[in-house]
Amino acid sequence: MVKAEASQRKKNLCCTDEGQLSRAETGQIGMETIQAYIKGGIKAAWPICIGYIPLGLAFGILAQKAGFDWLDIGIMSAIVFAGSSQFIAVSMLGAGAAPPSIILTTFAVNLRHVLMSSALAVHLHGVSRRFLSLFAYGVTDESFAVNIVRFREGGWHPCQALALNQTANFTWIASTVLGGYCGQFIAPGSFGIDYALSAMFLCLLVFQLQGRIHLLTAALAGLLATAISILLPGNSFVIIASVLGASLGFAVKRYALHRGWLNA
Repeated sequence: MVKAEASQRKKNLCCTDEGQLSRAETGQIGMETIQAYIKGGIKAAWPICIGYIPLGLAFGILAQKAGFDWLDIGIMSAIVFAGSSQFIAVSMLGAGAAPPSIILTTFAVNLRHVLMSSALAVHLHGVSRRFLSLFAYGVTDESFAVNIVRFREGGWHPCQALALNQTANFTWIASTVLGGYCGQFIAPGSFGIDYALSAMFLCLLVFQLQGRIHLLTAALAGLLATAISILLPGNSFVIIASVLGASLGFAVKRYALHRGWLNA
């Protein structure tokens, strides 16, 4: 009975390759293989974790200055697990914003996760719903950037991607809680902490610039975001500029391919 239940748990949790049932899905995967997947995911996650530690500390300090204690910070990080939304929510709470406006703003900012999840979905055919739920919870800008590259290169198993997501998740929660505790010893505005989130996104952008089309798309999105932020209140300019910039970049790429300026 115990073996049967263990096999069923493995079947429900683990994942498949190319839409076919793998050994993991049928419960026949060995512990050595599972450990190899976990180690591979952790190994790939360490650059993300290194970036999350100072960013998480910065968020924890800012949240502590806004009146949160370390337990509040830990619960928020575990439930929300979205750095940009957490920074925005803490800033809005500190400014006395109403809960509905905070919810709508963070929802709009996180709409980009729909695009990222859609791009990852093509590499997750045939996995169980439980696996998808756990995987989706851990999708962030950083984990997406690493996982999508690994999937496209080939040889990257969904279970490795899941291990990467959860390793980054644990690091983020731990670092934010530590920042919340240490915040009481640090003066507000010290060490350029307010700039931490912007610096992280700039680093992500640089690593994604793989050609002139990417550079042009980034420039268009930046210009559009600046212009729209002047015209529209709130943070809706983030989503609008992202969609318009990506659409224009795609159109330019299609045109360049049609004219023979780029290789398919």
